[in-house]
Amino acid sequence: MSTPTQPGLYIVATPIGNLGDLSYRAEHLLKEADLILVEDTRVTAKLLNHIGKKAKMQVYNDHKGEQDRSVILESIRCKIVALVSDAGTPLISDPGYKLVREAREQDLAVTTMPGPSAVIAALTLSGLPSDRFLFEGFLPTKMKARQDLLLELQAIKATLVFYENGARLGKMLADALHVLGNREVAVIREITKKFEETVRGSLSALAERYNDEKPKGEIVVVVGPPAEDEPADAAVLEDALKEALFRLPASKAASEVAKQYGADRKMLYELANRWKAERQV
Repeated sequence: MSTPTQPGLYIVATPIGNLGDLSYRAEHLLKEADLILVEDTRVTAKLLNHIGKKAKMQVYNDHKGEQDRSVILESIRCKIVALVSDAGTPLISDPGYKLVREAREQDLAVTTMPGPSAVIAALTLSGLPSDRFLFEGFLPTKMKARQDLLLELQAIKATLVFYENGARLGKMLADALHVLGNREVAVIREITKKFEETVRGSLSALAERYNDEKPKGEIVVVVGPPAEDEPADAAVLEDALKEALFRLPASKAASEVAKQYGADRKMLYELANRWKAERQV
């Protein structure tokens, strides 16, 4: 005989695309839940319909007031309460941490039903180093704020993972190239869905590709870590210098690339002037 599910808060990971990825434990818990906390009732209703469950749903986000949260906490004390996001693992760039924190402060039962995560799935698909990574979520929409945040991440020796949408992808990649240098990158979209796609290359190549192309679907961008203090490949330096020359005069372009890659500024300045004389840029 199976042990009855006890009252508490259950953090339930849901599919990021393919409904077949819902785990047996997650399905069983959702069917038993007295209350399901959701981001969007319409999204979660489709999942519940898939498993043949009608349940009481309540929209939850971390901006809810203390009074609303206290009512939910009372429910957790005596009922089976599930917390889900629209897709993937709750709390990962989604609401929930304040509720979990307060439930723990009140010694209420909290457990997790682990499962799909777009961050981890994209990292495994990217082919980039996965032993150390930093997830940043969505970057700011304004260019200055976006570049400032990327500058904070510039020296971190880890693979960087971001969420993005198709309309902003080209600008985001261009800013990443400008601030981080010409690193390896993978753009991964529609994970687990019919049109799943992984595109790999350099930041310069993908920034150019997505300058006009606006891909559809959910997108994860995985940017490789900085080089291990090795001299940059000549082709990488040339790509970075050409990109900088579109924005800056030769002197400033050479200084920027030299700083990013630890390269010889004088050599870069001479190369930039030679290109200009030959009308290559």
